[in-house]
Amino acid sequence: MVTNRFTRESRLLTPSQFQNVFKKPLRFGSSHITVLVSPNKSDQKRLGLAIAKKRVKLAVQRNRIKRQIRESFRLTLPMLPNIDMVIMVKSGADKLENEQIRQQLEKIWRKIIQRHN
Repeated sequence: MVTNRFTRESRLLTPSQFQNVFKKPLRFGSSHITVLVSPNKSDQKRLGLAIAKKRVKLAVQRNRIKRQIRESFRLTLPMLPNIDMVIMVKSGADKLENEQIRQQLEKIWRKIIQRHN
């Protein structure tokens, strides 16, 4: 059985890794989610989350959104190109149902995959 685990190697961990994405990103987005994408030199697809308290006040809501994003990323991993990405949410994201978050992410993943093929 093949598992697409969300491992330490799949994450942006250091401020410099985040900074590389913020320098010259390609932007993809939906009404509540913005994804900044930057090519990387490694053979990894890496995800960073920047869910601001200013946008999503309650920790329980921030954590729910992060879980949805990580799970969607994990399921889409085999199709994504080798890129670093930082996902941010806009105000009101905490009002979305899990399914709505998933649908917005799927649209963004499709755009990213099309752009990099």
